[in-house]
Amino acid sequence: MSTASILTLYSTYISYGLLFVLGHLRDLCRSIHRAFFAIKDANPPGYAPLCRSYEDFYARRLYHRIQDCFNRPIASAPESWIDVIERESSDNNKTLHRPFKTRRCLNLGSYNYLGFAAADEYCTPRVIESLEKYGASTCASRVDGGTTSLHVELEELVARFVGKPDAMVYGMGFATNSTTLPGLIGKGGLIISDSLNHASIIFGARSSGSKVKVFQHNSPQHLEEVLRENIAEGQPRTHRPWKKIIVVVEGIYSMEGEICRLKEIVQVCKAYKAYVYLDEAHSIGAIGKTGRGVCEHLGVDPADIDVMMGTFTKSFGSSGGYIAGSKDLIAYLKSISPGHMYATAMSPPVAQQVISAMKVIIGEDGTDRGARKLAQVRENSNYFRQELRKMGFEVLGDRDSPVMPIMLYNPAKIPAFSRECLRRNVAVVTVAFPATPLLLARARICISASHTKEDLEQALEVISEVGDLVHIKYFKH
Repeated sequence: MSTASILTLYSTYISYGLLFVLGHLRDLCRSIHRAFFAIKDANPPGYAPLCRSYEDFYARRLYHRIQDCFNRPIASAPESWIDVIERESSDNNKTLHRPFKTRRCLNLGSYNYLGFAAADEYCTPRVIESLEKYGASTCASRVDGGTTSLHVELEELVARFVGKPDAMVYGMGFATNSTTLPGLIGKGGLIISDSLNHASIIFGARSSGSKVKVFQHNSPQHLEEVLRENIAEGQPRTHRPWKKIIVVVEGIYSMEGEICRLKEIVQVCKAYKAYVYLDEAHSIGAIGKTGRGVCEHLGVDPADIDVMMGTFTKSFGSSGGYIAGSKDLIAYLKSISPGHMYATAMSPPVAQQVISAMKVIIGEDGTDRGARKLAQVRENSNYFRQELRKMGFEVLGDRDSPVMPIMLYNPAKIPAFSRECLRRNVAVVTVAFPATPLLLARARICISASHTKEDLEQALEVISEVGDLVHIKYFKH
């Protein structure tokens, strides 16, 4: 470990240590003050607190002090440049108010990988037409009059796009995972999940009632160890064989920018007769020569993936998600998944946006714009990552991934980096606990095909300047 790494490690520990000690001292003083002046709690007599107070230490002592760096409202479409609504506080960030001013910023935070979130010459007219024809909502679930011809067309198009016999769509990406997994597996089953899987996967796995085990991030070797050990031991107490085993991985890990080692993981799962569930929220439409995701990118046959999941909130400039698989699987899920049976169906204009964007990607709009967008996002991503690393930043992620986290570590550098970039008209997303481990705070850069070379050069200049200011060029010689 280098001297710079050791200093970063210890300064981060010391910073959180001071925050912890001083925070608890202030809590103690607050308790004494309330007791001395007989200040009553806001809760009705005899009631437990409805909202947490002393338990949410991190939120009170760190998050609320820097909350201006999060949840920033915008006043425009999330294209390459956005209007960020400025906020001010007169009580040390306890409350934020808007002075009705906006700041035009270069957008490095949205998942708009292919640029479809802005007005598009092919997509937008068709979306407006569908709004006039179908309205903004079906006001019903899919099984109760909420299925339109657009939903049917979209499901057929998704299945063809990802290379599966059938597909179903959901109105919400989070619900796609969280309501599908409990339908696939239950008590007596085993889910083996990558340690860095998304919260929607974790929620769905816990809700399923099955046993959940975790393997080291992106490690086929450790996955094999976990599979072998659990197959040998069987179910807890009874030691009976598992009813089924599902291994859940992601195509691109959103907080790491890393691409899944899918080929090796599929080989391990085949050897141990485990099903593969692939979440392509960030990889579908973003990587692969024709945008068909991590299977195309790594040369994996989609037939080797039992359940393919993805969302429309990134590359397609829309919302919702999909599950693709065999016809039997989709028919079964449509009869049991709460996200399909009880939730309001995907809005028709939202479905039309996905249909139109997907047709552009595969060239059915009659142009090569889709291929050019895919080439542009790859070129932009690889150039930006390479330049950041040359400057000395610690940047995570793999080549071709449009997600590139810049490591910050120290809690004081989270607001410093965010605020200084905003002052220079660059909007970035900083990510801290609980979305990441406490000591691994970062800024997550998302690159789009809509970014021009001038945009990227301006962003690099600003990030380099701010990086020098807050001392996060950990590998600078």
